[in-house]
Amino acid sequence: MASLSVNNMSYLIITISILLSAFFSAITIGFLGLKKTELQSKIKSGNKKAQKIYDVRKNGNLLLITLLLGNVLINSILSVFLNSMFSGVIAVAVSTALIVTFGEILPQAIFYRHAIKLGSGLVPLVRFFIFIFYPLAWPLSKILDIVLGEEEETIWSKREMKEMIKIHEDSEDSEIDRDEEKILLGALSFSDKRVKEIMTPKNVVFSLEESEKLNENILNEIKYSGFSRIPVYSEEKDNIVAVLNVKSLINLPQNKKVSDVHLEEKIFEIDEDTKLDILLNIFIQRKSHIAYVVDDYKTFLGVVTMEDLLEEILKMEIMDETDKHRDMRQYSRSLQSRRKKN
Repeated sequence: MASLSVNNMSYLIITISILLSAFFSAITIGFLGLKKTELQSKIKSGNKKAQKIYDVRKNGNLLLITLLLGNVLINSILSVFLNSMFSGVIAVAVSTALIVTFGEILPQAIFYRHAIKLGSGLVPLVRFFIFIFYPLAWPLSKILDIVLGEEEETIWSKREMKEMIKIHEDSEDSEIDRDEEKILLGALSFSDKRVKEIMTPKNVVFSLEESEKLNENILNEIKYSGFSRIPVYSEEKDNIVAVLNVKSLINLPQNKKVSDVHLEEKIFEIDEDTKLDILLNIFIQRKSHIAYVVDDYKTFLGVVTMEDLLEEILKMEIMDETDKHRDMRQYSRSLQSRRKKN
């Protein structure tokens, strides 16, 4: 009876040891496989399970040492009890099979895929072992902090984020659709681009001279151009002085000079190498929709509009009810050619 009782106790200890070995292995791969930045983003989106895990995950070195100490201790206890029940090669084979299969492979495979879902319920047990091993784990974790430094946050580059967005859009489980993918990729790219890459070049800009008469032909050109704002120059095309808002032409008598119309003076010069995110902020601050582009010598190169910026972000041509041509640069070029012939 005594022998049977001892064997039962040994089996119980072995079972508990295997479960604890599985616990330490699962938490090691599950919690430490989660980046702190990943958990923080889930917390901000309202994931309460991620918050529970982050409270113990934020001190990575302390958690790592606690789990390693627990895993080594439990596996050692398991090996001792197996050796007492089996002898020689059999003890080694059984110990290895149990630890590798049930203490390592299965728990790690499961928790690697469902770390947050399954791990949040085990946080109290993790806290318990951190408390138990704290006198030894804390000094060792501080040594690691000094030698290796604190754990670095995971920061993705723009290129990596773009690839992540593409992967998400391609996945059936993702909420990101194709239109959202375009917008996100455009938003990540546009701040790296410069004004000269999206501007309308000077030779195809549709503009008016301030002394030009708004006769029927000119009004028809304005109407069918599709532009809502037109640069106005004085004598030379390089000398942009104002902007004509097409709305100002409503009910305007024919043959009035451009200068007789109420012109907007909210046009400013911008360097061709200015990045698009800076240009967007300037547009917002100045409450303007158009700027003329210059080089280092203040030579007029073309114009850029708020619509050009939005098209760059959305990665598509914006067509409203006044637009009659998709490629406005090409149509502007044909208008200028026709006006020269006239």
